[in-house]
Amino acid sequence: MSENPTFILAGNGSYDNRGCEAIVRGTAKILRHYYKNPSFLCASFFQNQEQFEKQRREEFDPAIVHKKANKRQSKFDPNWLLRLPFRKAYPELYKNWIYKEMIPYVENSTSVLSIGGDNYSLDYGIPRSFTYLDDVVLERKRPLVIWGASVGPFEKIPEYEQYMKNHLREVTGIFAREPTTIEYLDRIGITDNVYKVADPAFLMDVTEPSSDKQIEIEENSIGINLSPLMAKYFIDGNMESWINTATKIVEEITNITNNKIYLIPHVTTPSSNDYLFLKEVKKRAKTSREKIILLPPTYNASETKWIISKMRIFAGARTHSTIAALSSCVPTLSFAYSIKAKGINKDIFGHEDYCLNLEKLTPEIVAKKIESMLERRKEIRSELKAAIPRAENEALLAGKILQKMTE
Repeated sequence: MSENPTFILAGNGSYDNRGCEAIVRGTAKILRHYYKNPSFLCASFFQNQEQFEKQRREEFDPAIVHKKANKRQSKFDPNWLLRLPFRKAYPELYKNWIYKEMIPYVENSTSVLSIGGDNYSLDYGIPRSFTYLDDVVLERKRPLVIWGASVGPFEKIPEYEQYMKNHLREVTGIFAREPTTIEYLDRIGITDNVYKVADPAFLMDVTEPSSDKQIEIEENSIGINLSPLMAKYFIDGNMESWINTATKIVEEITNITNNKIYLIPHVTTPSSNDYLFLKEVKKRAKTSREKIILLPPTYNASETKWIISKMRIFAGARTHSTIAALSSCVPTLSFAYSIKAKGINKDIFGHEDYCLNLEKLTPEIVAKKIESMLERRKEIRSELKAAIPRAENEALLAGKILQKMTE
């Protein structure tokens, strides 16, 4: 067993996205299984200095050190405007500027893991920051692994897909978390460096909230996570229409069941805040206020998973909110706006019956699906109890493959 290795976990977002935190916690657990006393340097993207300082201050794992990766704060930021000609004229220098706090640690690291789940996709635009990360690490002759990720598809931009085909062949390893990614990579001719694993968040432990944040979860409750991000894929990005639809979804669910509803935020970043979105949904809902509980945005990833684990059934938009539910053997309905939800469901169940595409996301269809899943709850839970140990083993397998790769 290797002793005292250092791993760089790069390209992630802040812990205000509980999914980003869940990936870190799960990854640390995996690597501790195969390496003795590993330490972790997290080079992540933050939306402001305050967010970075808060994360660094509140980190409870002494083996984790946080550094910033640089990015433009806004297209209206005058400093960004000054850097624009520099970025275009000197791309190599620009790459090094983004990861300048990480670079001094690269050469002495065991490997660099590009984490974040779905960074290598077109879901959030062209993923230049992450291909730059790969370049920076590979130029310094260190292993670069795309870790527990969904990758692609890039076919909407054929020229970029060709670039990514060449680029992805150069990385040390692509550790794919679901079969849809593997099928896509195989279709574009990338197979030699691809390994099937599971999302590291499947291994994150649950933590009961501390005494100052204790919460009683009523038995047989239904957990719901809806996000403002879904507006991007729903009715041409019309946020007002999406809020109204989300409100009707919650109303329909309350109409078909006597169960208490918990609205559970999973991402509370300044640019995409589930809590503020769900607060507006609760405000507009024409139903008993006592029947709908909105969780405050004070729970970390493992505490949120503990809360989700107490639900009778869960319906979620954020991928890692659904992973928290699935890994707790809670019957889960996934609102699918990209390949990742479909791929993870296909991996767990062998089908996509518990996924809803956004074109089918009407209040009536959602309510009927939840009603059906409630009726089949025991059967679904049994399926999960059989499938989740395999997913956990596949997540753990990533550490074994990495160890062999870096010996």
